[in-house]
Amino acid sequence: MSERVKTGIPGFDEILHGGIPKRNIVLVSGGPGTGKTILSQQFIWNGLQMGEPGIYVVLEEHPAQVKQNMKQFGWDVTPFEKKGMFEIVDAFTGGIGEYAKREKYVVPDPTDVGHLVDVVRDAIKDLNAQRAVIDSVSTLYITRPSLARGIIMQIKKVLSGLGVTAFLVSQVSVTERGFGGPGVEHAADGIVRLDLDEIGGELKRSLIVWKMRGTSHSMRRHPFEITDKGIVVYHNKVLKVFRGSYEEIEKGKSEEE
Repeated sequence: MSERVKTGIPGFDEILHGGIPKRNIVLVSGGPGTGKTILSQQFIWNGLQMGEPGIYVVLEEHPAQVKQNMKQFGWDVTPFEKKGMFEIVDAFTGGIGEYAKREKYVVPDPTDVGHLVDVVRDAIKDLNAQRAVIDSVSTLYITRPSLARGIIMQIKKVLSGLGVTAFLVSQVSVTERGFGGPGVEHAADGIVRLDLDEIGGELKRSLIVWKMRGTSHSMRRHPFEITDKGIVVYHNKVLKVFRGSYEEIEKGKSEEE
């Protein structure tokens, strides 16, 4: 059995039958408000609790805002920054502003994927990082969709080659049922799809592991909630969606994967 990386997210490792195989590059895909960023930040935070350094690459939000958002769940990364266990790679501010002047890892032009990859490589090596998040990779190819697969492969080569297990956040529209770009799903080792559906006048959150190389996994759609401590996945429940309605089924012994 391949070495596993525990996400530490309640219920998530259970549906992955023990965790994510080490070095896997996992696409965390979904529409706005589905919880992709929270899932990814929780993955990094739990790694820090287990003594595993990590980096968080931001392309769509100010680094200060990312840290503030994490604090709302009780995830204060500042002590880990001081210990040299956590760093944000800033590919958002373009190096502009007082905050950026104090940062160690800044990418002035995120469209220069080669430079971005070099900065990410340096951060991983400096920290001996074992986990990484890029939020979101969609920004890198949204204006050049034909290059999506090549860009993901560049990133994957560096991350996997350095022994890092990573989440790549992938944006899709509310109505889109794909994974965020042509060819992207083939380059990734794993795909986790998060959904927020209006069913019978109520919004329901669910996720499904579409694929995960190196391990068996649940093939069912599981409900989850965003609590004040992060995401909780109900691995013992299955969400069955019908036209205009849904049913949450408690899994019995005979239904265990």
